[in-house]
Amino acid sequence: MSEKLTIPEEVVISKIYFIRDLKVMLDRDLAELYQVETKQLKRQVRRNIDRFPEDFMFELDKEEFQNWRSQIGTSSRGGIRYAPMAFTEHGVLMLSSVLNSKRAIAVNIQVMRIFTKLREMLTDNLNLRLEIEGIKKKLADQTKNIELVFSYLDELVEKKENPKPRNKIGYKK
Repeated sequence: MSEKLTIPEEVVISKIYFIRDLKVMLDRDLAELYQVETKQLKRQVRRNIDRFPEDFMFELDKEEFQNWRSQIGTSSRGGIRYAPMAFTEHGVLMLSSVLNSKRAIAVNIQVMRIFTKLREMLTDNLNLRLEIEGIKKKLADQTKNIELVFSYLDELVEKKENPKPRNKIGYKK
């Protein structure tokens, strides 16, 4: 029924970028995974542009494109000349309906599992941070309490060392 894929998770994870504070995959990386040409992928997306609102897919602006291009070191000849399309998790999911092939469906299933795994890892990381902050707060409160106890102990020791003379009650001689 569906094609069995053996794309290592590390390969897919290495193709997920953080752009505009979103986890995205670029058109050329997705085309490579789907084993289609980038221009074919872009053509199918443009034919079905209504399926890809801004929160599903966007094109990198000039500044983002130049920044990304300098990081990957493409040459001016034979390199990427057009700004790539960036697909969010939902956009990648939508691609399976646009690229109607068994390979696209199988790749999408694997990519969705990896996105879910990343989200769980980030959530687990957030939970750990919250727990650590809670422990830090408790330690700070306990430190304050311990300091208070020691200050009371110091006062008691000082009173014992320097007792005030007491007025005697009773018969005077």
